Amino acid sequence: MTKLFAICSIILSSILFASCGNKPISTTSASDLPSQEGSSTKLSIVTKLKENSHLSIEKRIALYHQLKAENPGLYDFEDETELTLYGYSFLWENNLPEAIAVFKLIISEFPNSSNAYDSMGEAYLQAKDSLKALENYAKSLQMNPDNFHAEDVIEQIKYPNLKPISSREKFSKVYLQEEYRSDLDQLGQKLLAIHPHALKFISKEQFWKNIEDKKSLITENTTYAEFAWHCNAIIASIGCSHTASSTMQNDYHEFTMLPVENSFPLQIRWINKQLFVVNPMNNSDQVKVKDEILSINGVETSKLIFDIYDHIASQANIQTFKTIHFNTYFAALIPYALGLPKTFEIVVKGNGVPIKLHPSQKMATELYDASINSCHQDLCLEMLGDKTALLTISSFNYYEWNNYHVFKTFLDSSMKVIHHNNTENLIIDIRYNGGGSQYPSIYLLQHLMDKPFTYYSNADFAGKTDPIYGEEMIYPLENRFSGKVFFLIDGNGKSTTGHFMSMVKAHNLGTIIGEELGSNQFCTAGQTLCRLKHSKLIISVANNTHESTATNLPDEVGILPHYQVTQSIDDYLNRVDVVKNYALQLIKQ
Repeated sequence: MTKLFAICSIILSSILFASCGNKPISTTSASDLPSQEGSSTKLSIVTKLKENSHLSIEKRIALYHQLKAENPGLYDFEDETELTLYGYSFLWENNLPEAIAVFKLIISEFPNSSNAYDSMGEAYLQAKDSLKALENYAKSLQMNPDNFHAEDVIEQIKYPNLKPISSREKFSKVYLQEEYRSDLDQLGQKLLAIHPHALKFISKEQFWKNIEDKKSLITENTTYAEFAWHCNAIIASIGCSHTASSTMQNDYHEFTMLPVENSFPLQIRWINKQLFVVNPMNNSDQVKVKDEILSINGVETSKLIFDIYDHIASQANIQTFKTIHFNTYFAALIPYALGLPKTFEIVVKGNGVPIKLHPSQKMATELYDASINSCHQDLCLEMLGDKTALLTISSFNYYEWNNYHVFKTFLDSSMKVIHHNNTENLIIDIRYNGGGSQYPSIYLLQHLMDKPFTYYSNADFAGKTDPIYGEEMIYPLENRFSGKVFFLIDGNGKSTTGHFMSMVKAHNLGTIIGEELGSNQFCTAGQTLCRLKHSKLIISVANNTHESTATNLPDEVGILPHYQVTQSIDDYLNRVDVVKNYALQLIKQ
C-alpha cells in the first residue's frame, strides 16, 4: 500500500467502475460533449475505456490508440495517474491479464516513468512471476533511486527468509548518533526540495536552527520512537497539514507502534485550556469523571499540551486542529511528550497529593465527539420543523474517477426535498470534514452561489499541462437555494474544506458558526513519500499548490466564524451540540 499511497493523496477502499452493458463500440458519444462543469477541460480517456468495458482489453487498448490518433486534443492522454488507477482496479480484482495489459500500455506511453515499472512489478509479483517482477522493480529503482518500495520488494524477492522488523521491535531500536543526525539533515533537505512552500510560515534560518536543536538532543541511547518524535517537530514547524511523518502522524500506525502499557491510562479532553477526565477507565478507584488534571509527571498540563502542539502538523499552525488531534490521540501523544515513561502520576484540582495511575489495559482514543454525531453518516438530510433543514456533509471524499456520483445524487435529491418543503433556513454542517475532491465542493457552491465564479486562483503541480476543473468559470444552478444559510464549522476542517469555506466567507453566502476552521483558502497538497536513509522513517511531503480565489483572506489563520461558539466540559459530558443549538436560536430570533 505504500507505493499506491504515493500515486494519489487519497485512495478509497474500493473503486467503482461504470459498466455500460453490451453497447457497440463508439469513439464519440453524447456523454463526451463538454459539460458546463468543465467546458474546455479535456475528457477522461479512462472514462471512455470504461464505457466500452464489454470489449476485450486488447480492443480497449486499440480504441485508446485510435482515439489518440483521431482526437489527440479531445481526450486527456497525459494523466498517468488515472490510467494507473484503472490498471489497479483490475489488480485489486485479481484480474491479472487486464492489469498487466494496462500497465504495459502505461509503460509504452510513459517510458520514463519509474512508477509505471513499479506497477508492472507489483502485477507480476501478484502473478507469482518473481523474475519479471524483479526485472520491473529493478528498472523502477534504477530510474528513481528514492523508490524505497521497489528497494524493499527487491530485497524480499532476493531474500525471502529475511524477516522484516516489526513496528513494535523498531519502537525501541537504537541507531548510531551520527545516523540520526544525518537523517535529520536529510529530512530538512527533503522538505525544502519537495515542498513548494516549506518556508511560508517559518524562516530558513529558524528552520535549520530547529534541526540543529534536535541534533543536540540525540544521545547514544536515543530510540527510534524518540527520534521520530523529534522529526515530528521539524515537520510541524513548516505549518502544513498535508506533510507528516508516516510513523507519528499516521493514526493507526502510531498506536500500533506504542505498547499499550506505555499509553496514557485515562480518557481525557482538553477544553478551554483545562484538561478533564472524561473516562477513568481502569483508574476509577482513584479519579472520577470531570476531575481537572493540573499536572502529569510533574509537568503542568498547559506546558505539556503546548509542547505536544509543537509536534502536530496543521495548516498555518492553526490551534483548533491541534486541539482536536490531541483530543483524539492523547493516549499516545502524552507519553511521547514526556519521554515515554513507564508510569504516570497526576495531580488533580482539589487534591495536592500526586496519584500514581494503574497502567493501561487498552489504548484510549476518541475518534468522534458523540454530542455532534446526530447524522451517523457522511451525508444526510434532516428536516427540523417546517422551514428548516440540516444538511450534514462530513466529507468531500467523492472523486470524479470513483464515487462523485454518490455525492451528486445525494445533493440533487436533498435539494429537491428542500425546495418541495419551501425551506427558508438551511443549516450546512461540515464539522469533521477533512477535505477531499474539489468536485463536491464546487457542486455544493453551485447550489448556493447566485453568480458565476472561479474556484481556483492557483493550481500548480508536476505534470500539469491543462487547466483543471475549478480554474475556469463555474455557473450556478438554476434551482439553487435562495433562503438563509448557516454553516457549522470546527477545527477538523482541512484541505478542500478550507477552500469551500473560504468561498463561503468571501462571497458572504451565509452565517458561519463554531470555531476557527482547521484550514483556509491556501492549501499545499499531494504526497511525495521519502524514506530517511538510516532510520528508514517514512515522510509524506506535500508537493503541489491549490489555492481558492478567496485570496483576500489571510493565509495565517483558518476561516473564522461570525459567531464563535465553544463547548464546555458539561456540554461534552451531556452530549449537548452547542453549535447546532446556537444556529437554531439564531433562526428563531
